[in-house]
Amino acid sequence: MIEPFSDEYFMKKAFSEALQAFEKGEVPVGAVVVANGKIIARAHNLTETLNDVTAHAEMQAITAAANLLGGKYLGDCTLYVTLEPCAMCAGALGWAQTGKIVYGASDPKRGFRKFAPKALHPKTELIGGVLETECSELMQEFFRERR
Repeated sequence: MIEPFSDEYFMKKAFSEALQAFEKGEVPVGAVVVANGKIIARAHNLTETLNDVTAHAEMQAITAAANLLGGKYLGDCTLYVTLEPCAMCAGALGWAQTGKIVYGASDPKRGFRKFAPKALHPKTELIGGVLETECSELMQEFFRERR
């Protein structure tokens, strides 16, 4: 059983966003932003829907959270995302001074740790591998269906 308000609990919420992306034909990445134990933003990839290469789940979640909070900094927030952020998203998360980032599956081909390992704010806590199997399998299924 998953404990309420644990990293696994919130990653499940991000995973449900990834499933919505999958159903729309988007690369299945989902994200939620949490502040004070409450989800304040939910998002999934919309690059195909919006015809916008910057419409990654993380970018959508950052914008929604900042709009709700009325400021650009997310220092007291945690972002849960099903895939390791790319360099673009890591840069945005760094500029937003996101307090904690939790991701599911690693992305050895396009993840920020390969291309921009110092993109995050120095005080950002990073945790990877939460529900990694489920997140990885969804990505693999998506790309298997497209090839």
